[in-house]
Amino acid sequence: MNVMQNMDNLVKPIPSEIKILYDALLIKRGVPLTAHFYYRKWLRYYLDFCFKYHHEKSKKESLLHFIKKLKDKNQTEQQQKQAFHAISIFSGIKNTDQDEIGALKNKKENISTKKTCIKSNSADWRPVYKNLDSEIKLRHYSPKTLEAYRGWVRQLQGFTRSKDPQLLSSTDVKDFLTYLAVKRKVSASSQNQAFNALLFFYRHILKNEFGELKDVVRAKRKPYIPVVLSREEIDGIIKHLRYPFDLIVKLLYGCGLRLTECLRFRVQDINFDNGILTVHDGKGKKDRTVPLPETILPELKAHLESVIALHQNDIEAGYAGTFLVGLLEKKYKNAARELVWQWFFPAKTLTFIPDTKEYRRYYLHHTHVQKAIKRAVGRAKITKRASAHTFRHSFASHLLQANYDIRTIQELLGHSDVRTTMIYTHTIKSQTIKEAKSPLDF
Repeated sequence: MNVMQNMDNLVKPIPSEIKILYDALLIKRGVPLTAHFYYRKWLRYYLDFCFKYHHEKSKKESLLHFIKKLKDKNQTEQQQKQAFHAISIFSGIKNTDQDEIGALKNKKENISTKKTCIKSNSADWRPVYKNLDSEIKLRHYSPKTLEAYRGWVRQLQGFTRSKDPQLLSSTDVKDFLTYLAVKRKVSASSQNQAFNALLFFYRHILKNEFGELKDVVRAKRKPYIPVVLSREEIDGIIKHLRYPFDLIVKLLYGCGLRLTECLRFRVQDINFDNGILTVHDGKGKKDRTVPLPETILPELKAHLESVIALHQNDIEAGYAGTFLVGLLEKKYKNAARELVWQWFFPAKTLTFIPDTKEYRRYYLHHTHVQKAIKRAVGRAKITKRASAHTFRHSFASHLLQANYDIRTIQELLGHSDVRTTMIYTHTIKSQTIKEAKSPLDF
């Protein structure tokens, strides 16, 4: 596991006042939303580094020492550059925004609550995020949904300069969405996600009506045609993958799985007798079954033997078990240590839980798979922009080429709406009038 990932549980969180200012600066500097999480993480590490080694946070020398520390920890050059940029933005807080805060402290009695400037006694948004977590978990939404919604609410907080949540109006949301479309030029899908997140925020957290937003500038959705690989290209990529990544890709393509679905299934979900794999809690919390490719059954059985051996070693070492969802562990007290509940693709190392002082095993992290696929695509000289999800696109497109019914493909993919599956009709070559044959010639 990455050294920096192990530090996550040990590093103190960013002080709320700095975090609000930093989020606002990330938006102002045009840092992509997908990178905000990593920028905040680098800032956490930097503040902790300065505290431990008695460096002044505002000095450039401290930043250089921090980057050198990252290099010693075998962080990549790209990670070092991202960390340097993240801390440079933080230095902007120290140089500029502190003066603004000082001026506002002297005038806080005269500042109207309707203004959107940063106040020294700015509204406390912590209950908002706590309620957001509760409402999301109450509905059993995925952790990724929680992360995305928290991100958009945090951006709204930064955009409104920590305005009291109860004083937010539909105008604030309208201005924020317009800013995303016009200034940030975000994609239509990102803007729609922001809209849904803030709609949830207003209705379930603030208990207010969202109101009509007729005049909001909406990002135009572009027609999307998925990238599809040929069978030869897929075989070429698999040749450049090591175990177990080659087996994972075979399942992604052979079963049409999403990456998280592939990494999160457990030993009990695979049925060799019937040749099926059960996918639990897929997108939208839906379950489905998919047929296992017969050609890889020997590989899957051999892999299962290695999982059994690893589990036996863990048991002998006295580990606490795997991670279970919801209240399963309270309902079945020994389930976490039972073989059937173990991940089919377990992580290489155990995870230490500081609160309980015990070790548990998680499933293989998705970033390891994504990096392995990216390297293999490069080595195979593939000229298409391929990722882990491309194998799912290829699965659907190749079934369509083989004249499978669109409804069957919809069920195998786990789509709620057949219109989502219909996008794959654009990935295959349609027959022209010249290519069509008379039924008499069949």
